[in-house]
Amino acid sequence: MAKMKVGVLASGRGSDFQSIIDGVESGQVNTEIVLLISDNPEAKAIERARNHNIPVCCINPKDYPSREEHDRAIRKKLDESKIDLVVLAGYMRLIKDKKFLQDCKGRIINIHPALLPAFPGVHAQKDAFNYGAKISGYTIHFVDDSLDGGPVIYQEAVDISDCKTGDEVAAKILEREHVGLPRIVDSFSKGKYKIEGRKVTYTPTRSP
Repeated sequence: MAKMKVGVLASGRGSDFQSIIDGVESGQVNTEIVLLISDNPEAKAIERARNHNIPVCCINPKDYPSREEHDRAIRKKLDESKIDLVVLAGYMRLIKDKKFLQDCKGRIINIHPALLPAFPGVHAQKDAFNYGAKISGYTIHFVDDSLDGGPVIYQEAVDISDCKTGDEVAAKILEREHVGLPRIVDSFSKGKYKIEGRKVTYTPTRSP
């Protein structure tokens, strides 16, 4: 049986992306990463992809007249690679093109470093620290046209009560992201998750 084809979107250092790569290479994630797309030509994620012979496409938003045109260029590359699942792993732009979102509904997921709906947006870890939260975590969710508001697939709580800075919070949560994200990607390859309206259903599979 052909493996599920995964495309990853990343804007920065790509450590969550690396966790999926490591899972694939260790045999714990039964997928094939066929493409990395970055909106940032200087993203370290690009280097990570090249180190593992994963095709890279940099689609710079500066080259497009609108957010929607940029999204459509990304969609075109995903379609060309026949991507089954799109994973936003540290991708720092909202997808605005509604047709892209509708056509990829149930096939595009994001990882966010907070227990949504608490602390959406790009400064989630710092926001949790400044608020004085003792428990935070991360959320993996389907992507829709809202800011980190798509249906939740999985959440894990992380005790941050001993953290002295927002950076410590980020590091502690990230460590757990690297465990959870590959597992969820593998679960998609086994057909365990699907979305029905706003509801996420999970179907356990019997181990061989």
